[in-house]
Amino acid sequence: MVPATASPLKSLSLYLVLGSLAIVMLLPLLWLASTALKSPSENIFAFPPQFFPQQPTLENFKRVWEVEPLFGRYFFNSAIVASLTVLFNVILCSLAAYPLARLDFRGRELIFSLVVATIMIPFQIIMIPLYILMFKLGLLNSYGGVILPSLASAFGIFLMRQAFKGVPKELEEAARIDGCSELGIWWHVMLPAVRPATITLALFVFIGAWGDFLWPLIVLRDQEMYTLPLGVSTLASSLSRDERLVAAGSVLSIVPIVVVFLLLQRYILPTQSSSGLKG
Repeated sequence: MVPATASPLKSLSLYLVLGSLAIVMLLPLLWLASTALKSPSENIFAFPPQFFPQQPTLENFKRVWEVEPLFGRYFFNSAIVASLTVLFNVILCSLAAYPLARLDFRGRELIFSLVVATIMIPFQIIMIPLYILMFKLGLLNSYGGVILPSLASAFGIFLMRQAFKGVPKELEEAARIDGCSELGIWWHVMLPAVRPATITLALFVFIGAWGDFLWPLIVLRDQEMYTLPLGVSTLASSLSRDERLVAAGSVLSIVPIVVVFLLLQRYILPTQSSSGLKG
């Protein structure tokens, strides 16, 4: 944000720099969307690149569903995995964060430090033990095998703990006076009071689960169980000579993320009044 006392020239320079960076970041996405809209007569590798198709068409999006009959199944699998992953993360991370933020017990800070420290552990280190565990549990090639390692995250616990610590203690005390249990306080007081943080966590988890490629590639064997990133990869392998269809499939896979973000972005930033603070 530009300071209110900044000179017009400094503000203009800052906005130009930020705008240029935004354009550079959006160029690959613009080229992808342009490729998906181009007709077969247009050269997608022309130099300089043509970001705006001369004869735009939606035929490529239609052909993706015809050429790849399982494309709808990929969407369904990703929706199931992402939805359940978000649900479990919101519940489990908030349940773990509540005592770490509001209850006073011995070893609380040590436990929290150990939880946060796991963020530094790369997924590649625990990938093989996780695969062996899924094999022992009989969860290979199943939704459970994809979802189980992502039921909760250290980042989610950290985010929810910090949000819970900002809730006024008076709300908690009033709920206890009314006879509310700790679980009731968590559900009826804490979660409504930190709705922006909860939605932020849900959004991050959804984006990560929807776009995850490595773990589903490892744990899934049957093509009918593939999530959308694996399905687009399969599409790219089978249609390597038709980049327009691959681009169309990639654009379709991005649409749910964009839609979810646009629907939830107004809830991310906290307002002056929170639902948990209303009388």
